[in-house]
Amino acid sequence: MSVTKKEVEHIAELARLKFSDEELESYTEELNQILAYVEKLNELDTENVEPLSYPIENENTLRKDETKECVTQKEALKNAPRADDKFFKVPKVIT
Repeated sequence: MSVTKKEVEHIAELARLKFSDEELESYTEELNQILAYVEKLNELDTENVEPLSYPIENENTLRKDETKECVTQKEALKNAPRADDKFFKVPKVIT
């Protein structure tokens, strides 16, 4: 399978891209090289190969959930530029 310059122009139009004639020639050649490589991969015998979700097996890399002390309301408001008793004061953003 290979692509023509006209097909590359069509793909570029769908993607709303504009290329010069030199770029179209270059992309046509590159796409054909990619397709040739994929065709070569299709020649491989994958009869007994199980599909993978991920190419590398990873165990859970997240840390364990640990309970920690929460910041109190008073401590959280202590470093606020502006605070009002129990709340942060921020500039009004809705007009």
